[in-house]
Amino acid sequence: MHSIEPYYNWRGFYIASDDIQSPFYGRIYSEFEFTDFMYNYAIHPQWDNFGSPTLFMKILYADYEEGFAVLEFIGEWNDAVNNDIMLLKRDVIETLMQAGINKFILIGENILNFHGSDDCYYEEWFEEVEDELGWMCMVNLRDHVVDELKEENIDQYFIMGGELEEVVWRTMTPIQFYEKISNYVMKRLG
Repeated sequence: MHSIEPYYNWRGFYIASDDIQSPFYGRIYSEFEFTDFMYNYAIHPQWDNFGSPTLFMKILYADYEEGFAVLEFIGEWNDAVNNDIMLLKRDVIETLMQAGINKFILIGENILNFHGSDDCYYEEWFEEVEDELGWMCMVNLRDHVVDELKEENIDQYFIMGGELEEVVWRTMTPIQFYEKISNYVMKRLG
């Protein structure tokens, strides 16, 4: 786990710790000291801890003019025990929404599994972005995570599946990635 880093090639475009509107503004990272652990496994120190003991994230890009953010995740998304969605919604998403973000792209290729509880925070998030003509989508989820989200009916709040399961996003700039996802989302919503 310690060798899996958040995507770093977009650092020339955006760094969350340098963004005064980011919930991670001012964070200082070590390349050598491992401070966060998922169960007994150290995770790379570039991941951001937002309060969950099993799920970590990185804001890879935020564009306040276009109103979108790209968030990458690693770990176990556990609403049943840790209420991860509440922590994410209250401490990260709401800060971004107050700054004008209403479109969220969640990269889930490193989400290992999902344990659901109720859907109140998902519903709240969905209604808030919908009111602002926004959306939420999940990209590159593992098949069993898609199944786990569907079992809990969380998939009703996110645009996911289809072409969003195999997006080769690392070859694009953040704007190219957003445009590709946005075009797909508009087709799905239209």
